[in-house]
Amino acid sequence: MSTPFPFTAVVGQDDLRLALLLNAVSPAVGGVLVRGEKGTAKSTAVRALSVLLPAVPVVSGCRFSCDPARPDPACPDGPHEPGAGVERPARMVELPVGASEDRLVGALDIERALSEGVKAFEPGLLADAHRGILYVDEVNLLHDHLVDLLLDAAAMGASYVEREGVSVRHASKFLLVGTMNPEEGELRPQLLDRFGLTVEVAASREPDQRVEVVRRRLAYDDDPAGFAGRWAEEEASVRARIVAARELLPSVLLGDGALRQIAATCAAFEVDGMRADIVMARTATALAAWAGRTEVLAEDVRQAALLALPHRRRRNPFDAPGLDEDKLDETLEEFGGSDDEDPDPEGGPDGPGGGGRGRRGAAVGGARGGDTGARPEAGDSGEPQPSGGGGEQRPARAAEPFRTKVLSVPGLGEGTAGRRSRARTEHGRTTGARRPRGALTKLHLAATVQAAAPHQRARGRSGRGLVVRRDDLRQATREGREGNLVLFVVDASGSMAARQRMGAVKGAVLSLLLDAYQRRDKVGLVTFRGSAAEVALPPTSSVDAAAVRLESLPTGGRTPLAAGLLRAHDVLRVERLRDPARRALVVVVTDGRATGGPEPVALAGRAARLFAADGVASVVVDCESGPVRLGLAGQLAGELGGSAVTLDELRADSIAGLVRDVQGTSRRAA
Repeated sequence: MSTPFPFTAVVGQDDLRLALLLNAVSPAVGGVLVRGEKGTAKSTAVRALSVLLPAVPVVSGCRFSCDPARPDPACPDGPHEPGAGVERPARMVELPVGASEDRLVGALDIERALSEGVKAFEPGLLADAHRGILYVDEVNLLHDHLVDLLLDAAAMGASYVEREGVSVRHASKFLLVGTMNPEEGELRPQLLDRFGLTVEVAASREPDQRVEVVRRRLAYDDDPAGFAGRWAEEEASVRARIVAARELLPSVLLGDGALRQIAATCAAFEVDGMRADIVMARTATALAAWAGRTEVLAEDVRQAALLALPHRRRRNPFDAPGLDEDKLDETLEEFGGSDDEDPDPEGGPDGPGGGGRGRRGAAVGGARGGDTGARPEAGDSGEPQPSGGGGEQRPARAAEPFRTKVLSVPGLGEGTAGRRSRARTEHGRTTGARRPRGALTKLHLAATVQAAAPHQRARGRSGRGLVVRRDDLRQATREGREGNLVLFVVDASGSMAARQRMGAVKGAVLSLLLDAYQRRDKVGLVTFRGSAAEVALPPTSSVDAAAVRLESLPTGGRTPLAAGLLRAHDVLRVERLRDPARRALVVVVTDGRATGGPEPVALAGRAARLFAADGVASVVVDCESGPVRLGLAGQLAGELGGSAVTLDELRADSIAGLVRDVQGTSRRAA
């Protein structure tokens, strides 16, 4: 077994260490989500935590880690008699992003279950993580069906495996720890709320601290065991402090005054549901125990709010993370009801990780808009009209986003699970059966019985049993939804800025980005203006990054429509090599004019026909306005092999939007 990097040797990252230690003191806090850029010791700190956890008593020989003092009466390896057990180190189980459902929940031998009636069950990662840590690196990239299973297990404290009438259930209570890079996409709100605490981490900008990080890492890589030995005393001290805090925890008093502050804070920041109040109460209690106190103080409530609320007050991925600390302090003071002195924002519990969020939290949250979640205004709707498709205009402010009609790719795909277009998936409604290719995952019982029935006399069937062999097994084929690559091709020329249309256009694209986030798509952004086109954002899962690029998009100049289409076609070509199964939907946002370059109209037509030839699904958002309309966007849609929709029709609640769908052809549709 490799030697993990010592927890106490992690440089800086006080918030991260504190959040992990609080969960070690009180697993009821509910885990922690670590958000931050790559290379910030997220995974290192999480893996180091498991070494500090106290040993776990288990029933000898139980594969499901039953507590010998209170064994699970429904344990598949049971029943167990209460009594003495054996101790083993606390486990940290890693869930790979690409894990299968069987690997997560366990595998049931369907063949033996049908032919012999034996529940031959092989436990999965949820069983291994029981009474330990379940760690998911890049949790935001986890497939939706695995997220659903995690949510069920976290809510019920148990995992259920049910297939064709055969059922297995076992306890699964774990500390959920996830790390993610926000640039790669956000989490589903349901899973986000399951994390008790959240921490934003970033690399230090102080040269001395960065030097120390490099020095320690090089020393560890040269001699992991020797480096860990030099930190053994500090590790033992923190381990002993965790044990002492756990013993003190039941004695900590959470008074009515602290409870009132917690409730008032959650109400002031308008968080949904009551889970935030409960998590704050548990976190504040753990903070007091970690500090060696038996009473929760206002400073504990404040620190708990900074850890438990930021991820719960975001309404959509475009809201800035963090809390408005001035508002937090005002709320705590208003509902304090005690003579406690003002909490020290740089203080908090001492010891490893006890630095608190303090003013650093204000830098993360307040500087980016704090509680308002507002984006910087890069212009206003009263900007001057461009003249003759002239020079660059100031970036226009986006109009408020709205709920859009569903745009989908025709045909049946086989891409990554999502919520946009029809696809063959492992989850969804059953549409047929086939012979399994590899391991059997979803049995089609009727087709299996039908395949086995003609051979019963030859197999010497006796009694009422049905002799089923491996060749008879049939895999259920299912149809669900997939995520797509939604590539936005946005006209930023001077004609789009006329009549102050760019604000409405940005609002429409922002609405489509929100829709892409909810449907688990990848997004990309190509813009064209002046004499050229550029890839403003290569395809990514981060719609937040796309929204930022869109907000600062300038306008002006001529309309090189052909250049924009050709650049988009090149982006799709590269993405098709990277991910052949993910189908694309091209959304061209323009008024249809083509004025840039030689023979602009003819070149634009030829470029559009490339998409039709490749069978790429497309839709043109027609931004033309005014009493005289040329209908150029509709002509462009015809060349693309797609359809056109106006800004008004894009709204889901518009009359036209209710009855129109994206139409097109797709040679690559199965």
